[in-house]
Amino acid sequence: MSHQDTLQRFLFDGAPVRGALVRLDSARQQVLARRSYPAVLKTIMGELMAAAELLAANIKFDGTLILQLQGNGPLHLAVVECHNDRTVRATAKWDDELPEAPLQTLLGSAYRFVMTLEPKLENAQTWQGIVALEGDSVGAMLENYMARSEQLATRLILSASEHTAAGMLLQRLPDGHGDPEGWERIQMLGGTLSEAELQELSAADILHRLFHDENLMTFDPEPVAFACNCSRERVGGMLKMLGGQEVGEVLLEQGSVEIVCDFCNQHYVFDEDDANDLFEYDVVESAREARH
Repeated sequence: MSHQDTLQRFLFDGAPVRGALVRLDSARQQVLARRSYPAVLKTIMGELMAAAELLAANIKFDGTLILQLQGNGPLHLAVVECHNDRTVRATAKWDDELPEAPLQTLLGSAYRFVMTLEPKLENAQTWQGIVALEGDSVGAMLENYMARSEQLATRLILSASEHTAAGMLLQRLPDGHGDPEGWERIQMLGGTLSEAELQELSAADILHRLFHDENLMTFDPEPVAFACNCSRERVGGMLKMLGGQEVGEVLLEQGSVEIVCDFCNQHYVFDEDDANDLFEYDVVESAREARH
C-alpha cells in the first residue's frame, strides 16, 4: 500500500506506549480545493485533520470525532470531522483578512476548542469536552487536554505543508503494560522526529528510524480518504426543521431555496414543487396567505 493517505497504528511490547502515524495527501488536497484558504489557515486545518485522525485511531466507537476551534477574532471557526471508517472532511469561517499570527491571536479573546464524539445511532448519547487553549499550537493544546481531562500522557507531533498533512501520536498506557520507564524513552526518541521526515518518509521508514531497537508491533495500514456525508435528503430534513412558513417566505422572495454545503461546496436547490413535495402542502400559498 502507498504511504499516502494512510493511518498506521503501532504498539510497543516492552513499553507502556501505543501510537499512530498518519499522512494525508489527496484528502488534504480535496479539502483545500473546495475553498480558497489563507496560508496560515491551511496550516491550522492540516494540523487539525492529522490530529483528528490520530485521536480517532485509538477510540473504539461507531460514529464521528469532531474537533472545533471557535473564537471571536479573525478566525471564527475551524472544524474537522473524522468518521470511524477513516473518512474526513473539514471547513472554516474567517474574516476577509486573516493575518499571519499565532493561533490564539487569530481566535481572539472568547475562544474554545471543542472535542465531540457523536455516535452513529440516533438515540445514543453525544459526548463533548472543552479543551483549554494552553499552548501555541494545535498539538500543544491537545496534549494539555489529554493530560488534564483524560489523564493520558500524550505526545503529538504535527506538520502541514502546501500538499501534505502528517502527524505522529504517542500515548502512555496504564501501568502494567511493560517497563514503566519505557514511556520516557519512547517519548524522547519520538521527539527527534522532524517535520521534514513526517512529510517525506513512509510510516515504515519513520518507525525504523525512531524505534529500530524496540520490540514494536504494527497493525495493518488503513486507508484514509476525504468524504462528505451531505445529501439532498439531509438538506431536505434540515428544511423541514426550519419549517414550511420560513421556506415559503424564501420562495416568495427568491423563487428557490439554495443551500451550499460548507464542507464540499455542493449546491442543493429546492424550487416550489420540491418544497411542496417535502412539506406535502403548498408552502408558497400558505406564506402568501400569512402575509395577508
